[in-house]
Amino acid sequence: MKTKTLCACVLVFAMVFTLVGCSPDDGNLYGAATSEGGDYGGGGDVYVPPVYDYEDETPRYVVTDEVVTEPVAEAETSRDVNPRSGGDEPAMNTPQGVAAAPMLEAVAEYSDNIIHDDESWRFAEFEANEDYNITEESGFKNAVLEPLSTFSASPNTASYSNMRRFLGYGQVPQGVRIEELVNYFSYDYPAPSPNSPEPFSITAEIAACPWNGDNLLAMIGIQGAEIRDDEKVQNNVVFLIDVSGSMNSANRLPLVRESFKMLVDTLDENDIISIVTYAGSDRIVCDSMPGDRKNDLKNIIDNLTAGGSTAGSKGITTAYELAEKNFIVGGNNRVILATDGDFNVGVSSADGLKRLIEEKKDGGVFLSVLGYGMGNLKDSTMENLAKYGNGNYAYIDTIQEAKKVLVDEFDATMYVIAKDLKLQVEFNPGVVKEYRLIGYDNRRLANEDFDNDQKDAGDIGAGFSVTAFYELVLADGEFDGNMLRYQTTELTGSDDFFTVKIRYKAPDGDVSRLVEREINAEHFTANPSRDFGFASAVAEFGLILTDSAYKGSANTDSVITRASANLGEDVYGLRKEFVELVGRMPG
Repeated sequence: MKTKTLCACVLVFAMVFTLVGCSPDDGNLYGAATSEGGDYGGGGDVYVPPVYDYEDETPRYVVTDEVVTEPVAEAETSRDVNPRSGGDEPAMNTPQGVAAAPMLEAVAEYSDNIIHDDESWRFAEFEANEDYNITEESGFKNAVLEPLSTFSASPNTASYSNMRRFLGYGQVPQGVRIEELVNYFSYDYPAPSPNSPEPFSITAEIAACPWNGDNLLAMIGIQGAEIRDDEKVQNNVVFLIDVSGSMNSANRLPLVRESFKMLVDTLDENDIISIVTYAGSDRIVCDSMPGDRKNDLKNIIDNLTAGGSTAGSKGITTAYELAEKNFIVGGNNRVILATDGDFNVGVSSADGLKRLIEEKKDGGVFLSVLGYGMGNLKDSTMENLAKYGNGNYAYIDTIQEAKKVLVDEFDATMYVIAKDLKLQVEFNPGVVKEYRLIGYDNRRLANEDFDNDQKDAGDIGAGFSVTAFYELVLADGEFDGNMLRYQTTELTGSDDFFTVKIRYKAPDGDVSRLVEREINAEHFTANPSRDFGFASAVAEFGLILTDSAYKGSANTDSVITRASANLGEDVYGLRKEFVELVGRMPG
């Protein structure tokens, strides 16, 4: 009898630890990994993400997105004291207890054999319910009939890391936006001079087109000014975190927690941090806590659990109200949204969310959107939120990407130096017969919108590089691979290829300023710069991924050769990672 009782107790004890997904040796949710590249720590079923040194040459990998099978109850709340009042007035609702460890069997692999040796990768089955904005690519335009090309700058980089995630699983990437692939990387464009009236510089370079030897390729680069430490203003930041059931997987809420804890480490006592969560309803879990209370902020973040539907519009409204309540005049007021974009309660239509976010942006609060997860990613929703909310959009597929966006590129993510930046390129028909803008397909603007200050456009952060490529067909000229020769035309005596016009507003301004640069034969080179070589290789890869009708002779061998020859300093190994990623593609 005693033996049966003892056995029963042991069985119950084992079942308890099995149900909670941990062992007596488990520490916190992210314990020490038992093997390189992501595993389960502490002897239990607690997912440990891979943590590489950022300079490590190991390619980032992507974790599986298996949904938690055990339901997670919504956490109870308790009242806390106001951190600024020092009294007992309620100000913060904190979830009780540590977040339950999910029962996951997420095996993280990024092996060589995940990419197939033939074209079957384009047709591999992929169970997904993802949404992307699909816009027809721009074709060649006649420079006589349509001399103007107008588009908005793009501060987004989400498409690159999302593309990396797809290729890591041997899947054809969806929703590829070529400009975001190119703008994912930084370039050595000259910085604006300290006494420059503009917060950015303009660079241009023209060379032979790598995938069409009969044409030229023009690169336009905009380099945002860096912000010195003594120029940085106080931050009023609201973390808006999706804790709905759709975030209940290893590369969503657990990765969100680690991302935001890294962001907390970059803030200080002068910054104000608030945290809002939303699922079936929204909840303020932290209101105006000083940035130096890092342990308190991290404990709140660690305690977040997922479950319920997704009332994203309620969360957005509450987050903006909180940002406006704590608004810092002359400061950086920003909402940072972390979500998979799956809004299914309340305002959820594209038009409804557009109206909601446009109403909120006018209060001087900027927006950063961080996308997480796979299989249910609503890329279109997140892109639109950033587009219409004076924001930027990044996709976080690994903890390393979170570090890139929130730590290494903190200033570019957080501090706007030029608002509503638009470009209009006027081509000289005497030199350029036809032109084609590569990418920016859903950023194109009507020509009359260039001078319309009511028309929204992309906001550029401190130190951020914006690059655009045009493929050019010469008019009545001859290109011998070394220099350009023009016949005198009746249209103009100028040797300009085109003029770049840029309109932008100050971060707190409502009236735009105009900047113009003439790009002429002096900008042509037979020996393209390292930046031109690498950026054009990324653009060429984009043409391949999108199966562009204008890809010409573009191929992965050409991409690898040119990119490898133009790695440059490559401090974080991002360019080398790109070459390795392309190398895993079928020929």
